[in-house]
Amino acid sequence: MDALYNAAKPRVVAIGGPTATGKTALSVALAKRFGGEIISADSMQIYQGLDVGTAKVTPEEMQGVPHHLVGFLAPEQAFSVADFTTLAGKTITQLTAQGKLPLVVGGTGLYITSLLNGIGFTPEKVDPAIRQELQARLQAEGSQALYVELAAVDPGYAAKVHPNNTPRVIRALELYRATGRKMSAEREAARPAEKPYRSLCLCLTCRDRTLLYQRIDTRCDRMMQSGILEEAKLVYDHRDTYRTAAQAIGYKEFFPYFEGTADLESCLAHLKQASRNYAKRQLTWFRRQTDAVWLYLEDGNLEQQAAEQTEAFLAENNA
Repeated sequence: MDALYNAAKPRVVAIGGPTATGKTALSVALAKRFGGEIISADSMQIYQGLDVGTAKVTPEEMQGVPHHLVGFLAPEQAFSVADFTTLAGKTITQLTAQGKLPLVVGGTGLYITSLLNGIGFTPEKVDPAIRQELQARLQAEGSQALYVELAAVDPGYAAKVHPNNTPRVIRALELYRATGRKMSAEREAARPAEKPYRSLCLCLTCRDRTLLYQRIDTRCDRMMQSGILEEAKLVYDHRDTYRTAAQAIGYKEFFPYFEGTADLESCLAHLKQASRNYAKRQLTWFRRQTDAVWLYLEDGNLEQQAAEQTEAFLAENNA
């Protein structure tokens, strides 16, 4: 096995798919079975102190398996896909050198596909004046106004970004205003001729969308029992500095409750609906990955299916 891990092109197993499909449990089982460690590919679980609303893996769920890129960053700090690919790439190199199998696990599809495809990112030079103007416009006019501007100047990139994903919308507008370059062209130019890793991408979902939504609703109810309201209040009180968390599903849905404009029941219902909508976007993203292997919860024996796929992947020659 060591020879496989120490090959010139490291092997990586990725586990993606929509929220509430059991990615954490499966990844831990595979890590224990194949001597691996887990690299989180979740854009919110990176933050310290935001555990319930991000469904962050618990020490009990880890079962002693080391997890990387979890809870290491203060909520005031920004974190981009470029930051992720840099840190995850370094971790893959370290784990490979130690003869361990890197498992990249999470629901942030942009993180996983950018890493596996070796997308390069040039350092972002942010003009403070442009950033302040866009932030002011966001507060005054809302995210839709910024998205409309992005769609006008770079329709190709806008088609890949959700209108409420304001960090990505703002970064694309900053690039265009500062340089005249489109983010869609930047991303295309950043794609290398050869991928940096030999990878297997397993994606979990449900054949029956109703089952997926039931699992999401159950997770949201458990979050309420586990103290998500206290975390949401923390984010609300620091919304001017916790900018990313303040836009995240799991927290902003409760802001109307703190402002006295909605009751708790309606906010929870809004959280469930927002989470279901997010799951649909995750499915759309991962289904674009034509080399993904889909595993369905209704079929059962997920761990065995995933183990067989992983064994076959690791047995492939290095050609």
